[in-house]
Amino acid sequence: MPVDTSMLGESTHPQTRIADARWLMAYAAGLGDLNPRYMDTAAGTVFGHPVFPVCLEWPVILASREMKGSEHITRAESARGVHAAHDLHILRPVRAGDQLTTQATMMGIEAIRPGARYLTRLDTTDARTGELVARTWQTGIYRGVAVTGAGGFVKEQPEVPSTAELKSPHVVSIPVAAGLANVYTETAQIFNPIHSDRAVALSAGLPDIILHGTATLALAVSALVNRVLGGDATRVRRLGGEFRAMVLMPSTLRLHYENRAGVAFYRVLLESGDAAIDEGFICYD
Repeated sequence: MPVDTSMLGESTHPQTRIADARWLMAYAAGLGDLNPRYMDTAAGTVFGHPVFPVCLEWPVILASREMKGSEHITRAESARGVHAAHDLHILRPVRAGDQLTTQATMMGIEAIRPGARYLTRLDTTDARTGELVARTWQTGIYRGVAVTGAGGFVKEQPEVPSTAELKSPHVVSIPVAAGLANVYTETAQIFNPIHSDRAVALSAGLPDIILHGTATLALAVSALVNRVLGGDATRVRRLGGEFRAMVLMPSTLRLHYENRAGVAFYRVLLESGDAAIDEGFICYD
């Protein structure tokens, strides 16, 4: 059945979770990133990895499937949804002990050649003060699904940094362990069986278990924080990219990046040379 544009402007019920030190440390350790900012409780405040907000967003992404209008999407069509692009704005770093509330709002729906493209805004606020902590503009596509009603946007996504061709990039190898998708599933608390259950992945037409797009994103961000920002993740203000090819395990990714006055542009390539993440960027101060 088609995606119904009556979903435009609809929001999920807000959900609140506590980002304790144990969760923040587990997320970073699962990525193999032992940056003291994420791990050392004796050094003061434990900060969340810049990509950690995706962990808070997952429950409301699931809840968005219950929005008004979503009842027109069948279970099979929902399974054909893919995470196409991510644009995370960080107003302040997540800190251990934060009580954070996250809500999703459907901001755009339009018909494109592959199917129905939708834009969701995910807002994470401090539950105690109401302060906006992070805002993500997430693009997804329901492949082979039509759109009914007049497509459009409640509000357009902010323009992303222009990613000109990388002329002389630095190249970094990133190993991806055989069990990383299972580890990431548990430490991120993002439970989608195509990332952890081989039978489910094969039944979905995939060649095997695949790595979460946000895990690939986090691996790239870890490398860039360490190489461009001297390990100071609190300087990251915005990050994102477009998800392309799937990542199988074990494998080795190649991060190509260039640093240009407050923005590090990057691509993540598979061993085949195909892009797992394209048009990547990290903005920092």
